[in-house]
Amino acid sequence: MEAKENQEILEKNQTEAQEEIKETNETQQSPEANEKIEEMQKEIEEINQRMLRISADFDNFRKRTRLEKEELAKYANAELITELLPVIDNFQRALDVKEPSTEVKNFLTGFEMIFKQLNEVLKGAGLETIDCVGKIFDPQKHDGVMQVEDDSVEDNTIIEELRTGYMFKDKVIRPSMVKVAKNN
Repeated sequence: MEAKENQEILEKNQTEAQEEIKETNETQQSPEANEKIEEMQKEIEEINQRMLRISADFDNFRKRTRLEKEELAKYANAELITELLPVIDNFQRALDVKEPSTEVKNFLTGFEMIFKQLNEVLKGAGLETIDCVGKIFDPQKHDGVMQVEDDSVEDNTIIEELRTGYMFKDKVIRPSMVKVAKNN
């Protein structure tokens, strides 16, 4: 809106200056007057170009600012979710108890319900686990910490996930820690 208003003002000023130049031309035809007219025309053109550049720069600034705000809003919760990842890991470790007693089984049932509820809330906010076992190693999504010789699968195939990786919306916030197959 401001760019259009600035353009209209420039056009109005340019028209007024051209009329003034025309009037001056009709009343004065001396070489000094012609030089002055040419200087004024050049100055008007420079001012017009400068205003157009300023207007374009302002429009670009406004667009860039809007995109930055959208980006900031999109990933506003990323830091909080990153801080919650160790909590999720600890929940998972607690649920992976081998051969629990009857009393512990009852406790684990409630614990599992809480864990599922937390996962659903985080999933709704945009958190996703990175599926990796059986996939080809991708350094953008996986952190390879071990290589094991295994001819039963293709080279660079992930055979075990040591720590779950997560993506928040479309960004990797923690890569999966994995064991990768190596063929000889």
